[in-house]
Amino acid sequence: MEIIELGPDRLPEVVDLCRRALDLPEDAAEAPAVVATLADRAAADRPVLRLGAVRDGTLLGVLLGSLSATDPERGHVDLIAVAPAERRRGVGTALLAGAEARLAALGASELLLAGNPPHYAWPGIDVRYTPAVCAALRLGFRQDRTAWNMTAALTEGSPALRPTEAAERRLAAGGVTVRRAEPADLPALSAFARSVFGGTWDGELAGSVGRPDAGTHLAERDGEILGFAAYGSARPSWFGPMGTAPAAEGSGIGGVLLRRCLRDQAAAGITAAQIGWVGPVPFYSGAAGARIERVFFLYRKGIKRA
Repeated sequence: MEIIELGPDRLPEVVDLCRRALDLPEDAAEAPAVVATLADRAAADRPVLRLGAVRDGTLLGVLLGSLSATDPERGHVDLIAVAPAERRRGVGTALLAGAEARLAALGASELLLAGNPPHYAWPGIDVRYTPAVCAALRLGFRQDRTAWNMTAALTEGSPALRPTEAAERRLAAGGVTVRRAEPADLPALSAFARSVFGGTWDGELAGSVGRPDAGTHLAERDGEILGFAAYGSARPSWFGPMGTAPAAEGSGIGGVLLRRCLRDQAAAGITAAQIGWVGPVPFYSGAAGARIERVFFLYRKGIKRA
């Protein structure tokens, strides 16, 4: 077995392996979107690793990794998958060692088993992937955070699809306009996200505005943005990010923007939306009847630079 760097021509093999290796059906079903996000879109704003474990040309395992978009001393493992028949044979360990060496050579001093916004597969290791949790601990990683996703049902009668027209009329009476964002809005939206919330939400907005399988809605008054909600940046069934200006909190803007996005997703045939890397659990529970469904452990360890 050897660890090699995979070219774009082998990405179909990566997708096929992920479909077979990811044990949770929802992950396996979304393998094409996950791989495309990590291997293609992520490469636009950071160095990306595409490593494969091969024997006689056959792909046994894959690891997609990257440097942080905000801190070049942090390396991330975004995805690791091993063919079911090759598990417990050192494939995952070899891939992680290869990633550690390559990321250290790029200047990383820390390796994270955690999502690397704005383009990530999952926040961390889903707790249901027990062998992966055990491997992380065995290899010296320490858990430093826990994250969770919430699920909003998008079927008929769901609280997530409650009408917003009355709330929009009330907002309009106060001078607030709610509408779908257009590509021309992206510079102002990005500036708003950076100045109010920091982080990498501007990158996620760039992956949502104007795309056919994604979208963003915004609220504004006299040309000033008061809030936004987006979906589809990671993949079509995922919602987020969203944010409301502190001065507009409690106005109902957030609930309206959220449900407008969820209606779009329902219209596209999606029956359940994943609200990724959730902060305000009570808000999503009340506004959309969402429930915590996926829990992730995030890990890190120090590495020696090359």
